[in-house]
Amino acid sequence: MRTNKRLGERKIIEIIQSHLDSMPKMPIPFGDDVSACDIGNDMLAVLKTDMLVDRTDVPPEMTLWQAARKSVVMNVSDFAAKGVRPLAILASVGLPGNLARNDIDQIGKGLNSGAREYKTFIIGGDTNEASDIVISLSLFGTTRKGQLMLRSGAKPGDLIAVTGPFGKAAAGLKILVDGLQVSKKSRRSLLEPVLMPRARLDEGLALSQTSAVSASIDSSDGLGWSLHEIAKASNVGVLVDSPPIAEEAREFAEMNELDPSEFTFYGGEEYELVLTIKRSLWGTAEQAVRNAGGSLLLIGKVTAKKQILMEVDGRISIIKPKGWEHFKMVQV
Repeated sequence: MRTNKRLGERKIIEIIQSHLDSMPKMPIPFGDDVSACDIGNDMLAVLKTDMLVDRTDVPPEMTLWQAARKSVVMNVSDFAAKGVRPLAILASVGLPGNLARNDIDQIGKGLNSGAREYKTFIIGGDTNEASDIVISLSLFGTTRKGQLMLRSGAKPGDLIAVTGPFGKAAAGLKILVDGLQVSKKSRRSLLEPVLMPRARLDEGLALSQTSAVSASIDSSDGLGWSLHEIAKASNVGVLVDSPPIAEEAREFAEMNELDPSEFTFYGGEEYELVLTIKRSLWGTAEQAVRNAGGSLLLIGKVTAKKQILMEVDGRISIIKPKGWEHFKMVQV
């Protein structure tokens, strides 16, 4: 018998999905960052649910306030990737019976702080007793059909961009979990993305107004996995020629004799947007993100050849379909 630890999260989803009837004329197919229903007048109701579990999603040194806030960020990041503003949130919270009053206060404060940070509100939910802390949120928003940014739609010749460098969260987790060495000046910079992650909502909303984005995905499962998901959904290939590794992550990798590309592509727990941009509208996209207070990093291009590759200094290597996956004993 195959257990869920052997199956992994993605296979479990595939099995459950195989038993579900598809809603007629689904605006967004199964497998994208969010779901949606057509509510008429060219409008979509957009829905998202994701859960945070203490044992698997809360690293050492993260407070309950930070964990509750992170549960909001996780969900908002997927709305950001679609260019949708979250209007309201429902929160279902499972709590062990031995939590102190102050612990519950911190969870409540963290949930509210996360919601208000992204200009939305928690309007209800549910609580129950559980063997571990579980915070499951459901987001609701609306958008016009033509403004929704899907994983599919990338075309050969499109440019590939991200909203920030990668590797700091993966390095930060190594510091917290494995106790690896880090320079004093880099420690705070590497821990902040782990303990206080931020969703790129303003950037996603700005991009959704430009018609410049052909495909978009949130990078929380890792840059490598995100590139594979866009390629699979769009039936294209990818060539990365400027890997977006953060300088602090590169320094950390060298200090600990680790491969910096592992942090760049396979770390996960980073909430940047991974985008394909129509070449003729690159300037429009770049300006929109700049006006929103962010930046776009050009990392490669979409290809017709259906391979996911990296080329640096004339050397070509394969970007593997690896990233974070629940139920697996290790990252895949």
